[in-house]
Amino acid sequence: MQPPPQVSAWRWAAFVLFGVALLPDSMTIAAEQESVTLDWTGISREYYAACVEKALHKPEDGFEQAIAWRDMGGGAPAKHCVAVALFALEQYENAGLHLERLANEEQSLSPALRSALLGQAGDAWFSADAYERADAALGAALKLTPNNTSLLLKRSLVAVAAESYYDAIDDLNRVIELEPGNADALVYRATAYRYLDALELADDDVERALAAQPDHPGAHLERGNLRRLRGADAGARQDWLRVIALAPESEAAEAARRNIEVLDIKGQ
Repeated sequence: MQPPPQVSAWRWAAFVLFGVALLPDSMTIAAEQESVTLDWTGISREYYAACVEKALHKPEDGFEQAIAWRDMGGGAPAKHCVAVALFALEQYENAGLHLERLANEEQSLSPALRSALLGQAGDAWFSADAYERADAALGAALKLTPNNTSLLLKRSLVAVAAESYYDAIDDLNRVIELEPGNADALVYRATAYRYLDALELADDDVERALAAQPDHPGAHLERGNLRRLRGADAGARQDWLRVIALAPESEAAEAARRNIEVLDIKGQ
């Protein structure tokens, strides 16, 4: 399997039938809202937010600013800003190391904050295609916040990328137990079932996802994949065209366009 493409903002995910590329949900430290809302005590949130903003959008300048702040005694918030800049510079392994060190060495931080840092370390290792390290970081995060569905979703995507489909399903089962209408989790599990050739279970999960969220692009992409496997090309095309209409600039739309192109070539 090819490693997942990196995208700037992931709000849902699906797996592409042709080319088997993985489009992960919430698997990036570069999601601004998650980064800037970490609750550091005793510092100016405005200063921290400005540091992270620069680290994300002007990472070279942001890295220098974060290093200077750290060296002046900026503590854990400054160290986190350094890690954000490293991720934005695509130095994923360095970012993962910095985030793990911060979470493990700063024992005064709350369990929830340490879990968030370890979750971001998982993002970094995932982006480095270091799936074992990503799984370990996310597992450590889940020990601190066991019912964190975002972390469980992330770990399921790592498992799929590593072709550990049953492990992915275990995590997704837990998410769906906690949040029965979680459309993302249902789509991910449908895809894992498809990889295991359990197509009836995949169908059921896709329909449940669409019942919960009728305009979920990933659900339409996945249903198109399942229809194509059964030879229902017209239905597959309809679903993929729906993806393009719903989110024309998204990675899912690009996947749908590629799938349609392959469908057209095969039909010639």
